[in-house]
Amino acid sequence: MANQDIAETIASVGYAKVIVMLTPAGLGLGLAAARGGVDSSASRAAEAQLQDHFIVPSEAQQESLALDARASASRSFRRAVDPATRRMRVYPHLGLATGFVDAAGMAALETSPTAGSIVKAPELSLIRPTSIRPARPRKTLSWGLRRLGVEDMWNAGFDGKGVVVGHLDTGIDGDHPSLKGAIFDFAEFDLAGDKVPDAKPHDSDEHGTHTAGTIVGRAGEKGAFGVAPGAQIASAMVIEGGQVIDRILSGMDWIIEKKCPILSMSLGLRGFTPAFQQIINALRAGGVLPVFAVGNEGPLTSRSPGNYDNVLSVGAMDQADAVASFSSSQKFDRPADPLVPDLVAPGVGILSCIPGGKFAEMDGTSMATPHVAGLAVLLKQAKPAASIDQIEQAIIGSCTLPVGMQKARGNRGLPDLRRAFQLLTGSPLPVKGPAVAVASRRKVSKAKPVTRHATKSTGKKVAAARI
Repeated sequence: MANQDIAETIASVGYAKVIVMLTPAGLGLGLAAARGGVDSSASRAAEAQLQDHFIVPSEAQQESLALDARASASRSFRRAVDPATRRMRVYPHLGLATGFVDAAGMAALETSPTAGSIVKAPELSLIRPTSIRPARPRKTLSWGLRRLGVEDMWNAGFDGKGVVVGHLDTGIDGDHPSLKGAIFDFAEFDLAGDKVPDAKPHDSDEHGTHTAGTIVGRAGEKGAFGVAPGAQIASAMVIEGGQVIDRILSGMDWIIEKKCPILSMSLGLRGFTPAFQQIINALRAGGVLPVFAVGNEGPLTSRSPGNYDNVLSVGAMDQADAVASFSSSQKFDRPADPLVPDLVAPGVGILSCIPGGKFAEMDGTSMATPHVAGLAVLLKQAKPAASIDQIEQAIIGSCTLPVGMQKARGNRGLPDLRRAFQLLTGSPLPVKGPAVAVASRRKVSKAKPVTRHATKSTGKKVAAARI
């Protein structure tokens, strides 16, 4: 039986874009070629057979798609979109395929031995900051780093060195002084979802540079705001505009190929949709911990996939230990991990870098998420053999809910790096001298936490409804 959303879309416009989870018979499609080899004749034949079920949209349909793509593109990325000629796109590391189908193609897919579950392809958008203010760097640790206790990890010798973190966003400014030596690799996926050859690190907006700076920004005479200043980042430009789901899936496939153990992403679709579940399952199967923003639409709202029970979902808090008014939170009718976000992190007045050698303060769950991704990086360095599940459980188990913070808004509360380190390694964090030089430090008051430690289930997703 065809997915009702797919059937309704086909009935309305004549076609629908779908995501297909490949069966074991189809999992090898394109994998050898993606790794620089040659696919077997059997694999090529299976791919050709599967491709026959997809269509290339008509000229009128493509014109409509191109208009939508340009309208939704980031302001410096609005350009013509070439007509689609590819029937199907395979993401070999994710084990997925996408393409447009009509009614006949959908019926054929449902009986194909290489096609498993089929869902309508959703369209994600950037979780934009609620406020952006030009700022000057301060010769101190940012308040977010102080609040999370990041300096304790640095002083113990853990700054993220040797770990490459994944980052899907609007891109990254490769010339910013605060990101010098921080970029491991960069990929630009164009409006059709194709990788641009030899692209230099750049940002189609400023969001990506800001979030990247929070993860790996280098400390120095202009202060420190990067959680893991010794780590490197694999950053892909995947948003906004164009065939967004193709761009994001291409980026995720690339992140798995790059063997990044952690992925920071601040993208999503308003509300709950199960369409991403197979994608998140594929990410985790590929050894990637998804650290995603929950959204900026306030209480009783959330975004997919940041509201899934098998992602590390992040909300935003301010310096007074209050959940930001814009930070999304929601309870779902499911036995496993019903409340999102999983935890909160600094997300108000967050100083980081933006393109052109400049700096800005931003507010948003997009600003909180890279803080948590950075924590995961530090823990991965501390115990390289740790699985992504172990790192996730250590972060969640370390959380405390500050006095006055509502559980319905902040869930488990704020992570504690010292406790996370001990939970992960079985040993207390060693005390050593300063490892990252910063010109000066300021103290920040901390509310006494109420310790409410919890674990997180990463079990199979069940049907969910908004409450």
